Amino acid sequence: MNISLNETLKTSVLFVCLGNICRSPLAEGIFRYLVEEEGLGDHFSIDSAGTGAWHVGERPDGRASLVAQQHGINLDSRARQVQKEDFGRFDYMIAMDRENLRALEELRSETNSDTQITLLCSHDPNGDNGDEIPDPYYGGASGFENVYQLVHQSCKGLLQQLRCRLITLSRLRPQS
Repeated sequence: MNISLNETLKTSVLFVCLGNICRSPLAEGIFRYLVEEEGLGDHFSIDSAGTGAWHVGERPDGRASLVAQQHGINLDSRARQVQKEDFGRFDYMIAMDRENLRALEELRSETNSDTQITLLCSHDPNGDNGDEIPDPYYGGASGFENVYQLVHQSCKGLLQQLRCRLITLSRLRPQS
């Protein structure tokens, strides 16, 4: 089935963890890869950020980059902290755990934003991931592989949901 999506339909997604060097850059890279694989790159704006400022300007943790490379994904982002302005730029903010979800909800309360904030695991179509992506920072390489698998499964579900939203919105737009 060939579906034509209007160029103006762009969905913006921000993945958020604590320091923006492990989980959220992995989610950004995985989601971007899946979006490109579906040929939907023109319809998404994808980024990641952290609720903390400890690693601003740094590249992703080497272990996160390594596990991503092992799966054919390049992580080329630099860590940044979530800003109030992000609530005007992003349709969705996807938190890796409840602590970051609470931080985002608190920051959103200082804005007039209707940005949707959810936990990444809530998008897992099988519901096998529990409700949080564990922070692998203090663990070994196997923890990063586990996180990669959890994030990948949940990102596939998120893309499926957002793809359906794009199709629905494109059908509601008047034809020119």
